[in-house]
Amino acid sequence: MYLSRNLEQWHAFVEMLRTAFAQGKEQEILTLLLTPDERDSVGLRLQIVAQLLDKSVPQREIQQNLNTSAATITRGSNMIKTMPPEFMAWVKEQLDEQAKKD
Repeated sequence: MYLSRNLEQWHAFVEMLRTAFAQGKEQEILTLLLTPDERDSVGLRLQIVAQLLDKSVPQREIQQNLNTSAATITRGSNMIKTMPPEFMAWVKEQLDEQAKKD
């Protein structure tokens, strides 16, 4: 699983997120650390992952539905392949639960 080129910085980032989320400051920390475009990209990545995990929609259709490039879909697909299956099952479960709430 790919984490980061600089693990020390990555771990500091993850720890800051943990602390912020534990203290109810998730919006503030993400707004501080991510530009509006980056926040949009993260949201798009989540949609891509959700549709890829659904497995009923071809990648080309996902690309058209989300108005994004084939390369973006491929990057999402490739990252999914690097993750442990148990984790991806958990992600799918979370996404399914979120979809039920919407």
